[in-house]
Amino acid sequence: MKQSIPTPLQSQRPNPILLAVTGMSPAILTETVWALAQEQPPVLPSRVIVITTKRGRDAIIQRLLTPLPLFNNQSAWDTLRSALKAQGHDLDGRLQFGDTHGDIRIMTTLERATSRTVEMSDIRTAQENEAAADYLLDQVRTIVENVDQQLIASLAGGRKTMGALLYACMNLAARETDRLTHVLVNEPFDTLPDFFFPGQPGGRILSRQQTAFEPDQARLELADVPFVPLRNLFVRELNRKAGTFSRLVDSCREGIRLHAAEKVRLTVDTARPRIEVNGSVIHLTPREHLILLFLARRAKAGETALSSYKMALDPLDAFRAQLYMEPKVSREHDWRCSPGMNESLADDDTDSLRKLLDSIKTKLKEAGGDALYLAHCLPEKGRFSLDIPASMIFIK
Repeated sequence: MKQSIPTPLQSQRPNPILLAVTGMSPAILTETVWALAQEQPPVLPSRVIVITTKRGRDAIIQRLLTPLPLFNNQSAWDTLRSALKAQGHDLDGRLQFGDTHGDIRIMTTLERATSRTVEMSDIRTAQENEAAADYLLDQVRTIVENVDQQLIASLAGGRKTMGALLYACMNLAARETDRLTHVLVNEPFDTLPDFFFPGQPGGRILSRQQTAFEPDQARLELADVPFVPLRNLFVRELNRKAGTFSRLVDSCREGIRLHAAEKVRLTVDTARPRIEVNGSVIHLTPREHLILLFLARRAKAGETALSSYKMALDPLDAFRAQLYMEPKVSREHDWRCSPGMNESLADDDTDSLRKLLDSIKTKLKEAGGDALYLAHCLPEKGRFSLDIPASMIFIK
């Protein structure tokens, strides 16, 4: 099938850099570059940087950078460049890529037994996951800190963990002008080991079942994945010397929580199990309401945050018992006499408390609007409190 010829590449400012995570299917690189080149106007990155594992590096060298009989002893990467030149693209100073450590970057982790930094073969442990997150964040930051560069990140390759972490790093550090992409390939070409891009030469390619397919029948679609550039909200944190992924996430969570607290006006009803967030009414179960009223009264009184869910169980149960013993107009209709309110919370495990809070958060999210702000102010790991200024809490 005849390919449309895009107009020659014009001068690109800022300079695009393709950063991709890959695993054992390095063809996502050639597919992504091909798809970018077909955009209008065409986009050809000045260089390609791959983040992978030791096994991933071997796959890239063997499949992309080593001459293949399929392409008359040219490598798949050189074949791609030739095909793009034939389309009229000027590749001078474009698509810089090779087998150096500057082009193929291997994630590293600390080997605790020897205190040595070692290259990762895979991501299978919590330690490796944390190390991968830190490594990816450093790579993203290095590119976005250069105002003359545009980051085009691809999450199409590698383990799902790598794509998820890259997405998180883009949210934390990237700019509005950067892009996050995922290349989509139609069947069966998404599983054919000898498929690299639709315009590849060499004739038909075979599936594992020995069925032949024409490369020109392949369809690639480059999808832009939306992300939220949080760096604009946390410039103070991002302008600091690069820290760990987890520290930055914690800092951003703190920033979101403080921002949310400024937007919340919370009214807690004592007669009925319901609250109002900026005028929006949310109905709760008696035990959910017990928690909100407990948190609201502590915050209103200026009491310090409890340090954990476990530390909250006894004070919360004492508060429950106090409410249950208070005089009531009607025990039949008063929420404080509902089933379960006469049962002690002190012997409950913290999972029960978390489930109640998760249920409250779900109701706030379902309510939408300003109710979402309250979800960020509820207890979290290391803090059992309602983090809203006392002046914005009203108990009636």
